[in-house]
Amino acid sequence: MNPQLLVVDDEPDIRELLKEILEDEGYDVHTAQNAEEARQARRARRADLTLLDIWMPDTDGITLLKEWSETHTVDASPVIMMSGHGTVETAVEATRLGAYDFIEKPLSMAKLLLTVRNALAAAQLDRENRCLRQEMRSVARLIGKSPPMEALRHQARRVAAHGAPILITGEAGSGKTTLARFIHSEGSRREGPFSRVSVAALANDDGDNALFGAEDGEQIMYGALEEANGGTLFLEDIADLPPSLQARLFGALDQRIFQRVGGVEPVALDTHVIVATSRSLADEVRAGHFRADLFYLVQVLPLKVPPLREHLEDLPELLEYCVETLTTQDNLPYRRFTVAAQNRLRNHPWSGNIRELRNVVQRLLILGDGTQISASDVDRALGAQPLPGHSAAQSMANIELSLELPLKEAREKFERAYFEYHLRESGGSVGKVANLCGVERTHLYRKLRALGINVKQITG
Repeated sequence: MNPQLLVVDDEPDIRELLKEILEDEGYDVHTAQNAEEARQARRARRADLTLLDIWMPDTDGITLLKEWSETHTVDASPVIMMSGHGTVETAVEATRLGAYDFIEKPLSMAKLLLTVRNALAAAQLDRENRCLRQEMRSVARLIGKSPPMEALRHQARRVAAHGAPILITGEAGSGKTTLARFIHSEGSRREGPFSRVSVAALANDDGDNALFGAEDGEQIMYGALEEANGGTLFLEDIADLPPSLQARLFGALDQRIFQRVGGVEPVALDTHVIVATSRSLADEVRAGHFRADLFYLVQVLPLKVPPLREHLEDLPELLEYCVETLTTQDNLPYRRFTVAAQNRLRNHPWSGNIRELRNVVQRLLILGDGTQISASDVDRALGAQPLPGHSAAQSMANIELSLELPLKEAREKFERAYFEYHLRESGGSVGKVANLCGVERTHLYRKLRALGINVKQITG
């Protein structure tokens, strides 16, 4: 997809000249003759880069840039200022407000094109760096030559060629995020951003704003759907999406347009949406917790990630990747697994899948001695993990210890132990815990945050 450029200048000749030249360079160009048209253009579509004139009749470019910077959207979309009457002070102020560069008129087209290329490259590099940081936190790449993994790769490449929503299912820790990244890298939008959003973050009062964006007068906040323009939006734990957002998301995916909160004009949806869940959406529909129309829409292209126990022949390759990643990322000592150690690992049930495997490898690298990891090292590491029922026993111990505490502290300790236990038992499903405990889901998310409970750490 071609980068989207917005040219803002009150001189028609300059606007048309820039539009013609930039389109010849392969960019999609929109124009605006004043600040108001620029605001409208930004409402209609998020630009990848804006060329902004300083001296305009209604609102000058510096004031407009300041207005945009106050909405915290300049970082994601570079702005190049243009002026025939610029001063050093003006250039410094523009840079302070977040402008990428300042170009004087009359414009040198060679310098302009170079600056545009550099600004877009810098923005792309920033996106890639953010994605790389996320990738480093990811469990593993789509690794494995086993038949299940080869089949999954083949299916993923096929669905990546289409723009229809994709539903990824699989047990917790099996690699759903990794598969979503793989699909993005294989699709036509690979040069665009990959934005990963946990649905848990959308369960608060600002969920609509975070997903769809918002407008307040002249201020615009872009939501996740627009931040991923030209790329992929990955929604984790879609089963936990609040009903109000389910309805709006269905409308956006079905019509390919949506409205920001407080907005009046429709915004085109230019994002490939991938959703994931470790639960059965069909069961959620039958229970009345998930909209049937949204379920049928997202499951057009379903993919299932196999649990680790179904492709244990990939274990040596996964071990090698985990060791390489952890030694580089966490500066841990390199240790090699003996054949006996690998055989011990093959006999483990891996209920936590690849996430559990990575945690075990990390523990062995930290606590091990020498250059090799033996079968006895593995036995000790696996034996150190909580046994079934341990969490319940620990919770009861915490409750008994709380009897000497003030009521407020005792209640907090009880609630923390209570919710941690049920989160472990439900495999980290906040929705299941909410139903079991008779707590409204949004209230439960707030309660977990107030208690300092990290669901991923509890179930990791």
